[in-house]
Amino acid sequence: MYLHRSAAGSKARISRTYDARFRPSAKYRRSMPDIMDVAHDAIQGAHVPIQQVGVSNFKLPLRIRTKKGGTLTLETSVTGTVSLEAELKGINMSRIVRSFYDHKSDVFTGESVGRILKSYLRSVESKDARLRLSFSYPILQKSLRSGLSGYQFYRAGFEGVLTHTGEYRRFVHFEFVYSSACPCSAELAEHARDTRKVFGVPHSQRSKARLILEESKGKKIWIEDVQALCLKALRTETQVMVKREDEQAFAELNGANLKFVEDAARLLYRVFDADPRVRDFQIACSHLESLHSHDAVSVICKGVQGGFKADFMDFQSLVC
Repeated sequence: MYLHRSAAGSKARISRTYDARFRPSAKYRRSMPDIMDVAHDAIQGAHVPIQQVGVSNFKLPLRIRTKKGGTLTLETSVTGTVSLEAELKGINMSRIVRSFYDHKSDVFTGESVGRILKSYLRSVESKDARLRLSFSYPILQKSLRSGLSGYQFYRAGFEGVLTHTGEYRRFVHFEFVYSSACPCSAELAEHARDTRKVFGVPHSQRSKARLILEESKGKKIWIEDVQALCLKALRTETQVMVKREDEQAFAELNGANLKFVEDAARLLYRVFDADPRVRDFQIACSHLESLHSHDAVSVICKGVQGGFKADFMDFQSLVC
């Protein structure tokens, strides 16, 4: 047996022990093989560059700057990638993580991403780099009429892309959950009551909008601003703290803001297109129909030349 003692009693041919006291010297570390030093002909597969390679979903607590100047310490998922030239076998992925940890005590805003990108681009000697931070961001929401308050949590994040030409693009990611009451169903319910004295309940559903915003050069949009613009556009955000008067108010609010998924996309387009802090955007909406077993979906983009396309198809990820 190579790794285990045999039934006959002979010892394993390979010793399996862990020496907790061993500490490598500088000389020992220099003697260790590095797979990055292999010859070019040891590269497997096609001899081509790779556009993105790196690490995804390593987590750490980060301090995020709020619009009012405070900080929130949030569990943050980090994805970092770089480009890889055709003549290189791979990258030292731990350098991406270590470069990020050099900034772990910083207070983060969207601008922080650019500084980290530059440092780990130098560290891994690559030409292009991309970094995304994802977290759940709390904002205190007041109830509609009772005066209660509760925290609403938003899936949000910052993303930065730095190219070998020095161009830096900065993005904000944000998800907004709202109620959508169907205009057609409301009309039919009122028709039944008017013509046949039949009480009907129009159907509505929990719905989600996912936004990717590219910030304009020299301008900044806070996460709180994005939430406020979504609320301004759609009005019917789902609630946290609810008493009877709030539930009644929410029914009235939905009645005053009936919308198809097409309406939701256009309402969001109007507010973000008018904001000079936003250079470009892609917005995907999904209404999780209570009438059908399928969902109603829409995608819209600003239409900037060379910018976002309306090519979003991952609607299953919008289930809420």
